[in-house]
Amino acid sequence: MSEFRADRIATLYLFHPLQRFLRRQPAGIPILMYHSISENSEVHRSAYFHTCTAPQVFREHIELLARDGYKTIGLGEAVRKLEEGTRTTEKLVVLTFDDGYEDLYTEAFPILSAHGYTATVFLPTAFIGDSPRQFNGATCLTWGQVRELKSAGIEFGSHTVTHPQLTTLPAAEVQRELRSSKLEIQDRLGAQVASFSYPYAFPEPDRAFRKSLRDMLIQAGYENGVSTVVGTTDSLSDPLFLERIPVNSSDDAAFFTAKLLGGYDWLHALQLASKRSTTRTPVS
Repeated sequence: MSEFRADRIATLYLFHPLQRFLRRQPAGIPILMYHSISENSEVHRSAYFHTCTAPQVFREHIELLARDGYKTIGLGEAVRKLEEGTRTTEKLVVLTFDDGYEDLYTEAFPILSAHGYTATVFLPTAFIGDSPRQFNGATCLTWGQVRELKSAGIEFGSHTVTHPQLTTLPAAEVQRELRSSKLEIQDRLGAQVASFSYPYAFPEPDRAFRKSLRDMLIQAGYENGVSTVVGTTDSLSDPLFLERIPVNSSDDAAFFTAKLLGGYDWLHALQLASKRSTTRTPVS
């Protein structure tokens, strides 16, 4: 935590304490967004944009969840619970992993398995092969590893075929990215794929694109999906563009706990304002 982070300071010393003082806890379910579980220091990027979580930090996160009595559920189950609107005293959390990196298998899964935890993993299928392939300079899962993880209870969804900026593609190409990735995962695993993860920064202010994408997702047979919009998902969330909470190596116990309890949700307003005023930039 050597790097100064204004979002951390604001969360821990303003918004989370204010939330606790007002006794306002989010009525939804936190969906945590992980990418690579590795030691990559990502020194070229601000800590807010880091997509790597060191294995030891990830272990601390999972141990904190277990110690605080959290139960992990899959994305589909989370959506069903929110739609039912049933009040529960259970502490629920969804763990998601984008990009299909091999370190999910080598580093994250043993930690998850030790606590009986599950996760939902999103695959960019062009980088998942019968032998290892690379994406962003890192090795990805093989289909053999994916099948092994599925048999152990890990859920899989689509992260497109080639992980493109969908807003830059013609509609026909977007449809191909959505459909082809879904069909390949289903063919490889022999099971239906219901979940989708949007690659890069979600174009929240672009209503026309969102509507078009939503229609294409439904036509392709998706039932739910996640975005990079910051926040705790709840019954008012669009089930195809659910909010998530970004997590990385910079999240110590205090910051991680505040995020779980909704103390980081304030950042959505700032995120949306930034998207409206600047050119969209990849964040995942």
